[in-house]
Amino acid sequence: MLIDLHNHTWPRSHDSVLNPDDLIVRAKRAGLDGICFTEHDTLWDAKSLKEIQEKHNFLVLAGVEISTDDGHILTFGIEKYVFGMHRSNELAAHVDKVDGAMVGAHPYRRQMPWYVRDEEEYQSALQRAAQNASYQYCCGLEELNGRGSEKENAFSKKLCDIMGMPGTAGTDSHSIQDIGKCATYFERTIHDERDLIRELKAGRFYAVDLRSNAILR
Repeated sequence: MLIDLHNHTWPRSHDSVLNPDDLIVRAKRAGLDGICFTEHDTLWDAKSLKEIQEKHNFLVLAGVEISTDDGHILTFGIEKYVFGMHRSNELAAHVDKVDGAMVGAHPYRRQMPWYVRDEEEYQSALQRAAQNASYQYCCGLEELNGRGSEKENAFSKKLCDIMGMPGTAGTDSHSIQDIGKCATYFERTIHDERDLIRELKAGRFYAVDLRSNAILR
């Protein structure tokens, strides 16, 4: 199954101009099997999620992108934002209580060096990123971000390789043009959020670049 794990819609994400219905219609046209709403520090309620899923007869799952001191974390399983989640260890404790899952979003941000041609600086940056405190709680890193540049995503992929962590893909959509660039392929069928969390924790997934049909494994 192809699922876009990283999407933002208006008005739940203040920096998005993407209507939720438009997102779903475009995702279906792109050949995706499902999407996740991962608003910034805000969760969709179960009633609204069920209504839009039934309206479009399409798999729509809830997540949330939590802003922590160590970076942004795509989080699945929690039902509400609790003060203190900006500390990755406290976020992890809440996620653990509900048997949820965490994925490090766009790991190149604030971690990739400005001058990528300086090999020594580049390798040092990768080693520093590998020590990011939040990643010890994550079951994967976002290897391919639809809004990231080729160089930025290359950094994320190398970080996954260094850490031996599986990589996801998400468009990080904020507008209609973002949709359909990439997605995460899951080896097993996913019907709901619990299935998604199970497969994330099992590592049975890999990133797919839909622009080139390249599989990143």
